[in-house]
Amino acid sequence: MAVNAHPDLEPAATRVNVGAGPHFDVIHLGSRDHVALVAPDTAFWALLKPEEALDYLLGRELPRAYLAKETELQRDLHTVRFGLLPSAVYFNPTERCNLDCGYCYLPRQARRTGRDMSPARVTEALGLLADYFTATLPEGARPQLVFHGAEPLLVREAVFAGMEAFDGRFRFGVQTNATLLDREALAFLTSKGAGVGLSLDGPTSQVADRTRRTWGGSGVFPRTVQVLEELADYPGLNVIATVTSANVESLPALVDFLHERGIGNVLLNPVRGTQPGGRALMPDQEALAHFFFAALDRTYQLLQQTGRKLVVGNFANLLLGLAAPGARRLMCDISPCGGGRCFFAVGAAGEVVPCSEFLGKPEFQGGNIFENPVAEILQTRPFREVTTRVVEHLTPCRRCAVRHFCGAPCPAEVHAIHGALDAPAPYCRFYVDQARYAFRVIAGGRLDAFLWDGWQQGLEQIAVL
Repeated sequence: MAVNAHPDLEPAATRVNVGAGPHFDVIHLGSRDHVALVAPDTAFWALLKPEEALDYLLGRELPRAYLAKETELQRDLHTVRFGLLPSAVYFNPTERCNLDCGYCYLPRQARRTGRDMSPARVTEALGLLADYFTATLPEGARPQLVFHGAEPLLVREAVFAGMEAFDGRFRFGVQTNATLLDREALAFLTSKGAGVGLSLDGPTSQVADRTRRTWGGSGVFPRTVQVLEELADYPGLNVIATVTSANVESLPALVDFLHERGIGNVLLNPVRGTQPGGRALMPDQEALAHFFFAALDRTYQLLQQTGRKLVVGNFANLLLGLAAPGARRLMCDISPCGGGRCFFAVGAAGEVVPCSEFLGKPEFQGGNIFENPVAEILQTRPFREVTTRVVEHLTPCRRCAVRHFCGAPCPAEVHAIHGALDAPAPYCRFYVDQARYAFRVIAGGRLDAFLWDGWQQGLEQIAVL
């Protein structure tokens, strides 16, 4: 047996080569209670007491049990990474927005004076998408279509016309800044059972309005909170908070704020550095880890006190990637990411890109939905560049123990920062720390506390130890 310092996670991990058998990385979790043994190629892991780990590795039990299930584990991971069909679209019916958020991933000039789709054009595009999904998905499956932006409700007539025309053909959602969600719009969306995503970056105007403002410089916190409270009991509501250097310290307080209002789901997404504004607002990774984990700790404390969960969706997705890889709901923390293979994005002029983060980058446009068949667009060079970007080809990711719990995201962000796709994630250290935190959650028997109720339904357990 050779034991070497892990090149990427030193001094928190050790690589162990057990002869001709499987290779395991031993990851210290920041406590003396457990270590994680990880077989990185299959994303298999086991949590053991430190004094037991070497006995398992040197003995026959773990290698023999693991090898008996290795093929099945490899097959399941391969299916998640390469075997899924596109089943969702982020549809951007306008380039414009009535806000000038400092970190937006879309080009600023387009958000100010950009193009809109007419109602007829939206309906035409949805028809082309419906035809594509009918030909590719199992009978009866309803793909997801999220009206995204910029601010989609600036062309509300077009959005609602498309939803009326294709009611029952798609599972619709709208991601909005809430400023244009009047009672009529809310009544329409809820009557259709549409998902409603609201953006809120802080628990107070002072925090939230630092980065989310109108073109005139005014904040929109009061209006967003008003809509949030009106929709608090709506099952299709989700809240997205973009984490920046301007609000990272307020994450625990934001958890309190949302939980107090009965919100059950939130995404705490670190800002993407796709545009210069986002790069300028990227938080320090150490601070991000500290306050992000403090926010997660706070959700657990509130659950113990009240019996009500507030699920942080992006962290819950990582936990699912550990506990049940095939049950992932988001596809940013695996490689290839979901862009171009599980979902794609349509821009206001009909341009099709692997993900909304690539809008405004002409070199990643695979074609135009009004001019090219969707199936052909998904096979073009720009799409293949994204769908073939895997951690096995990246340095230092290919040697990392948690490479399949991270995925080195986001390719659009990486390209914007490095000018190429073959580079690691700018939040690399944070993702490693997040994996350690997730293992500690599991070791402490707290998995269910951080996941959606019913997450185990329909899952099959693969027992190794």
